[in-house]
Amino acid sequence: MRTADQITQKLTEAFTPQSLTVEDESHRHEGHAGHRPGGQTHFRVYIVSDSFKGKTRLERHRLINQALAGELAGGVHALAIHAAAPGEGGAS
Repeated sequence: MRTADQITQKLTEAFTPQSLTVEDESHRHEGHAGHRPGGQTHFRVYIVSDSFKGKTRLERHRLINQALAGELAGGVHALAIHAAAPGEGGAS
């Protein structure tokens, strides 16, 4: 299973998001630290979930990092997170 699919699956199970997009940005990091041939090392996540209501940005990032601990300890070098509760900052 591709890493992006694993991330999608784990975040869906953990947060039942209203919306979720996982982008593999590895191609943008060729020649940088952590890049490997074949990619699947650098990701950007956009997630909107009721689970984030009343939580700070740091708390949201910690929750996501906990859900993806295996991936972050393995092949994922970088993860950019955009987490919101419904209705925040244009999130729906």
